[in-house]
Amino acid sequence: METMFTSYATAQGGREGHVKSDDGLIDVNLVQPGSGSDKGSNPEQLFAAGYSACYDGALNLMAKKEKKDITSETTAAVSLNKDEEDNGFKISVELTVNISGVSQEEAEELTEKAHQFCPYSKATRGNIDVTITTKAE
Repeated sequence: METMFTSYATAQGGREGHVKSDDGLIDVNLVQPGSGSDKGSNPEQLFAAGYSACYDGALNLMAKKEKKDITSETTAAVSLNKDEEDNGFKISVELTVNISGVSQEEAEELTEKAHQFCPYSKATRGNIDVTITTKAE
């Protein structure tokens, strides 16, 4: 496997700590959801940001390869769930993909191709539940 680039982020203090990227562009406090504090993010929100950006990029690449002129928006809803198998936790993802410029059928084909191509989708496949809702506009 040829590495194209590597990104770095360092966290301290877990879910009630701080995370920062090596270039300083990400520099955010972490707070526990439901703690009453809205002065920070959480790992699920950061994962949602990464997945939605990566997936939308894959979607636009697939459209470009097929010479389809689209406009898209991808929203990732990442949920923290109780895992009854080990009495711990796991995440699940719901991707909502809005695409204009193609029919519903073409939009669904593009979203499936993007799901097969997207590095986040590859990383999560077989590990967590990921559902995709596609809407052509």
